Amino acid sequence: MRSHRPNLIPCSLALVLAMTLVACAAGSDAGDPDGGAAEPPAFQVVSPEIQIAAGQEIVYCYYFHTPNTSMVAINQWVSDMTPGSHHMILYFTDTAVQPDGTLNTCDAGGAGVIPIWTYSSQTPHQVAAMPADDGTGTPLAQEIPAGQPAYFQMHYLNVTDAPITVHVELDAFALAAGTAYTRTASYVTYNASISIPPAAVNHVETRTCTVPAGIKFWEISTHSHKQSVHTDVKDGDAMTFTSDDWEHPGSTQWSAPMFYTFASGKLTYECTYDNIASNAGATVVSGPSAQTNEMCMAIGYYFPATTPHMCFNSTLVQ
Repeated sequence: MRSHRPNLIPCSLALVLAMTLVACAAGSDAGDPDGGAAEPPAFQVVSPEIQIAAGQEIVYCYYFHTPNTSMVAINQWVSDMTPGSHHMILYFTDTAVQPDGTLNTCDAGGAGVIPIWTYSSQTPHQVAAMPADDGTGTPLAQEIPAGQPAYFQMHYLNVTDAPITVHVELDAFALAAGTAYTRTASYVTYNASISIPPAAVNHVETRTCTVPAGIKFWEISTHSHKQSVHTDVKDGDAMTFTSDDWEHPGSTQWSAPMFYTFASGKLTYECTYDNIASNAGATVVSGPSAQTNEMCMAIGYYFPATTPHMCFNSTLVQ
C-alpha cells in the first residue's frame, strides 16, 4: 500500500475515472504503475481516514468533484484499499449530490439524481487498463469532463476484535495529449423492483433492456448482495456471463478482433436469491444497504460511445 496522501491531488492533467470489475487488461500507454517505468498518474483521489469498530459492518460515501480543468481521456487506473474494505464503487452524477468533502453513511443522497457506476474494486490492490486496440489499432479511453461530480461508496467489514482505520486510494492514468482514441463508456442496469419473500429459496428476479445498435462490448459482469446465489447476463437465449459468487463475480472480457455485439438487441440480467440467513424473517427489497437490501445489476463497457447508458428496470433512461 502506498503511503497516505492528501485527499485530492491534481497533477499535470486531471481526472478520475474508471471501469468496473476489470482485471489487468492488455495494453496501456501509461505503462505499469508498479513497474517503475510508468508516467505519473494524471489524477488521484484519497478518501478520509475512517475508524471501523471491532465487528462492525458499515457503508460510507465520500463526495467530491474531479479537479481537472479540461476534458481528459483515461485508459488505465489503479486502486488500493486498506484491510477491512469489502469493496468500493466510484459513481459519477450529473449534479453534485453533497458538498465536496462530505462523508456520510450514504443515507443523504440527491433526490432524482441517477448515479452512474463508473469503477469498482473488491481486491486490496487492483491495476487495470482499457483495451489498447479497438480493432483498427486505436486505443480505448473514457472521457472525463472538467470538474466531474463524483462519490465513492465504500463497504467495510471489520472481522477483528479491535478497531481499524481504513481509506481508499484511486489513481487515474491518461493518454498523452493529442493521442487518437475511441471513446468507451459504461452500460449499467438496475432493478429497482426486487422483492424477495421471507425464507425464499431459488427466488429469481429478471429484467430485459434494449442495447443500442452498433455498439461493441469489451467487458460484462454483475453486482448483487449476500442473498444472491447466482447471476446471469443473456443475449436472447445465449449466455454472455454467469457467476455463483456474489462477492467476487469476475467478468467476461473480449479483445480485438472479437469484441461482443448483442445479436438480439436485448440484454437480460437475472439474479437468483436464497433468503435463508440474517434477513430470513423479512422481505428483502432493492436498495443500497449491503446488510438488509439487495441489488441485481449488469455492468458492461462498450464502444464507440457518446455517453454512459443506464437502464432502470427495463427502460433505457440515458
